Amino acid sequence: MTTISKQEITGLLDDWSKGDRAALDKLTPLVYAELRRIARRQMSRERDGHTLQATALVNEAFIRISGQENFSWQNRAHFYAVCAQVMRHILIDHARAQQRDKRGGGAIHVSLDEAAVLAGGQETDFLALDEALRALEAFDPQKGRIVELRYFAGLGIEETAEVLHISPTTVRREWRRAKAWLYRALAEGGGDETRPLATN
Repeated sequence: MTTISKQEITGLLDDWSKGDRAALDKLTPLVYAELRRIARRQMSRERDGHTLQATALVNEAFIRISGQENFSWQNRAHFYAVCAQVMRHILIDHARAQQRDKRGGGAIHVSLDEAAVLAGGQETDFLALDEALRALEAFDPQKGRIVELRYFAGLGIEETAEVLHISPTTVRREWRRAKAWLYRALAEGGGDETRPLATN
């Protein structure tokens, strides 16, 4: 298998942004494996028996993204971040549909590992996490984006800093604060936009 550089992927994304549909055709097989990794990362937090499969999640996300016209991609990290955001929304829609179907029972749960918001293998309702994250985004958009990029997209500190045009030091600090805020919001039963952010 041929290795392709980050710059080549960014070049294809740039060509696609300019309306070159052939660039999208070339890009698809090159990014598919990474998109499946992102999907598996998100799906691994799901409870057993979840009906949406990683391949279906990737396909649905890619269909939504490929339908965008004149979208300006910054680089490959930005592309993967947007894909992860779209996957998150698909999973939320799916969770809401399941919850409606079961009249409030059987909501999807996610296990949050040490790199995520809650430590110690606790589980939290996927919809509660989304509600808390939306509250955080409304209160502090940068912290919300950092959680989305680090937790949902699986981007590293450096890649997150690159996408957001901030320093890695800022990402580390804000990531710690965002996790503390979300932990508290989830422990207290939801996001409160008026709650001050943790400072450690």
